[in-house]
Amino acid sequence: MSDHPQSVDPAQAQRERLLADVAALPGLPGVYRYFDAHGGVLYVGKARDLKKRVSSYFQKQHGGTRIGHMIMKIVRMETTVVRSEAEALLLENNLIKTLNPRYNILFRDDKSYPYLKVTGTSNAVSAAAASRYPRIAYYRGPVDQRHRYFGPYPSAWAVKESIQLLQKVFRLRTCEDTVFNNRSRPCLLHQIKRCSGPCVALISTDDYARDVANAERFLRGEQQEVMDALQTRMMAHADALRFEQAAEIRNQLGALSRVLHQQSVEDNTGAATRDADILAVKVQGGRACVNLAMVRGGRHLGDRPFFPVHVDDATTLGAESATDDSGKTAASPETLVLEAFIAQHYLDGGVPPLLVLSHPVDKALIEALTLHGGVKVTAQHQPRDARRAWLDMCIKGADLRLAQLLAEEGSQQARTRALIDALGLEVDALDTFRIECFDISHTAGEATQASCVVFEDHKMRSAQYRRYNIEGITGGDDYAAMRQVLMRRYGKLAAQVARQSETADAHGEASASSPDEDEVIAKPGLRMPDLVLVDGGRGQVSMAREVFEELGLDLGLIVGVEKGEGRKVGLEELVFADGRGKVTLARDSAALMLVAQIRDEAHRFAITGMRARRASVRTGGSKLEDIDGVGPKKRARLLQRFGGVRGVASASVDDLLSVEGISKDLAEAIYRALH
Repeated sequence: MSDHPQSVDPAQAQRERLLADVAALPGLPGVYRYFDAHGGVLYVGKARDLKKRVSSYFQKQHGGTRIGHMIMKIVRMETTVVRSEAEALLLENNLIKTLNPRYNILFRDDKSYPYLKVTGTSNAVSAAAASRYPRIAYYRGPVDQRHRYFGPYPSAWAVKESIQLLQKVFRLRTCEDTVFNNRSRPCLLHQIKRCSGPCVALISTDDYARDVANAERFLRGEQQEVMDALQTRMMAHADALRFEQAAEIRNQLGALSRVLHQQSVEDNTGAATRDADILAVKVQGGRACVNLAMVRGGRHLGDRPFFPVHVDDATTLGAESATDDSGKTAASPETLVLEAFIAQHYLDGGVPPLLVLSHPVDKALIEALTLHGGVKVTAQHQPRDARRAWLDMCIKGADLRLAQLLAEEGSQQARTRALIDALGLEVDALDTFRIECFDISHTAGEATQASCVVFEDHKMRSAQYRRYNIEGITGGDDYAAMRQVLMRRYGKLAAQVARQSETADAHGEASASSPDEDEVIAKPGLRMPDLVLVDGGRGQVSMAREVFEELGLDLGLIVGVEKGEGRKVGLEELVFADGRGKVTLARDSAALMLVAQIRDEAHRFAITGMRARRASVRTGGSKLEDIDGVGPKKRARLLQRFGGVRGVASASVDDLLSVEGISKDLAEAIYRALH
């Protein structure tokens, strides 16, 4: 009999530890996280009863289902006990947005809604004239307590439409303060009766303030009150024989009446709630769309679609998990998606008092919104009258947006497959096929920039785009510029891959299966693409070939996009670095359409960067760069506001103070530096 203890399978021991942790869980509310062998987060969930909920995953036979595949990957679990289900909802939401789990429905965190801003006023006699006449403006960014904000609006178009409406009815100014303070005669907007001309004192401060107050009441949904007040003023002017003033108000009333009649949907039910969000969800083909329509002040402002990721895995996971820890049957995919959106979108704040929903959601979620936001939130999923019309419009919008998305994705997938077939590539996973495309842009050798755009998972990945300032070359030498950008893009990656290969060979292991390489491949920008497109013919391809040979990379990845006869669109030819002959694709080829789409995007990205860099050089942007405290964002705001460094130099300290982020000390420093 051997004296040595019997060896234990590490995987089995790890599994036993996991099951022991599950058995030791308390029957309290909380949040749980599942991790795989590489430390990646698989799933984040909440539970009223942690022990009951988590145990349900490991007590059933899930076979080859999606939930079964996930459970087989779990090697570690973390839990956090909280005091209530509302706290569990908050924590779950924060963890999902932070950790991006593989099996959770995830919406992109985009809360940058536009607002309509009414600037603050100063009653001081010595204050600048512009500050005594508030302006209305489109705004997106952090809130400044000196101003009033109305919204949020679903799109920039909705804000601009509302501004035009206010111009027609209340004739408020929209010009920048620098323009306002330097006018000597009325502008065109006054001539077409869109502004009352406060810049040249054609309206008193009190009358203008009254128009601003009425505009704000209108935006808050007090339309009838505004009309009643205007009617009273008109009659008072008429009784005092001030017929011109009465006629002006009559025209204002007429414009307001026309505007109200043009509103496609209004809440005329007399309900106290004038602000509401309408949410409709559609799930189809492994994708989902949540359409959000906004009603503010009783006016329907338009809608905005949201498309989450991980829908197929997450909804299937919810459906295959037959019951939750409260014993209720699993929610439908639509409800799961809608609840995920509400949690991730509103638990950070900004929820209106009424949500009109296409599907019912868990009451605990609405209660959590109320407790967290301090405002009573009501949810309806079977509304009547005007709200029914809102919801029907929103549902139709969700159907149309999702159908459009599926059609576009189907088209892009077909284009990807066509390109792979045309080039004879061997690709295992179509969704992970990655293309990087390079282009060079300059004006007569000035401000040379190179662009790199990325196409992956059948779409352009703008977050992974990169621009490269090209230095140290002869102006206009596109070949040298191409060499520099390819070296900077792939030099470190090639060295890293080589080191990993040497390490794997030294240990007698296949480098492709090592955890370290998987980690590198997973990082955006560090993964070698499956195809490298170069905008140019044999010259650019030859330079790319030299770089790849020097770095020890596969020459078969390089394809040049050479313009055809007469440089006509649709006659492009593909040039290869590995010795293959040219390939000419048909004008209506799906493969050529994809190549042209990516090439054009690289060209657009390069040329916009080059123009911005050239403009910075030509306007003397370096003068601002030399001022302490003026970074890229503040410099851009100053140049945009005043039209260049000359405009900044001619601005007063008060004018500089009107720019967001510019303090009084910094404004004085800028003024001194430019004078």
